[in-house]
Amino acid sequence: VQLQASGGGLVQAGGSLRLSCAASGRTFSSAAMGWFRQAPGKERQFVATITWSSGMPFYANSVKGRFTISRDNAKKTVYLEMNSLKPEDTAVYYCAAGDGLPLKRGYDYWGQGTQVTVSS
Repeated sequence: VQLQASGGGLVQAGGSLRLSCAASGRTFSSAAMGWFRQAPGKERQFVATITWSSGMPFYANSVKGRFTISRDNAKKTVYLEMNSLKPEDTAVYYCAAGDGLPLKRGYDYWGQGTQVTVSS
């Protein structure tokens, strides 16, 4: 499975960004797609996940109500709509393919990451 993330950038606090993650290869081998993020000097943390089959989403408490994860099965693409962005959302965002649990160890395939910077 190959994953290509895009859509990051610089935005002011309160603004919005939409990340995309295009998957290719044996995507059927993974039950779900997830987004994680890693700020400088910090551990990579879970953001959101969605199953390919039912589209059931799950979010970290820190982004619930502000971020929306969605998927387009035909395009094998997952999106992360990020609204009301805060400076603490600044991080490199990674998409990943795995089991759908909010734990890094459940994801076998990772994209290259896309930088999101939120200015105050």
